[in-house]
Amino acid sequence: MVALTDDIKNLLDLTDLVLLDIKHIDDKKCKDLVGFSNKLELDFARYLSGNDIPIWIRQVLIPGITDNEQDLLELKNFINSLKTVQKVELLPYHDMGKFKWKRLGLPYSLENVRNANDEDIEKAKKVLGIT
Repeated sequence: MVALTDDIKNLLDLTDLVLLDIKHIDDKKCKDLVGFSNKLELDFARYLSGNDIPIWIRQVLIPGITDNEQDLLELKNFINSLKTVQKVELLPYHDMGKFKWKRLGLPYSLENVRNANDEDIEKAKKVLGIT
């Protein structure tokens, strides 16, 4: 379980809602995508749920990366295991921030990924069972 400081616990006692981004439900794919494990964010979601703190789960839908049907079903199962999720949002991936990476002289790891479209979002919503 996630270890929270007393300051964070005190802050959460005053919190009405947490918007929690899940980068990827699969730990290995999450590490490949963002360079870090998803264990802390998933543990944090469990903590919030266990302490009756409302959550909105958000995930960026990236074609070919976060839209795999099996991964979405795993995400659905995880969300269903939480009792305080009020909303699930799928955010369509776009490359509008690409110029920032180039300006910094950094490689843009999603260079050849297309922007998500309405069809991608609707397909994922069906798998997740959300409207």
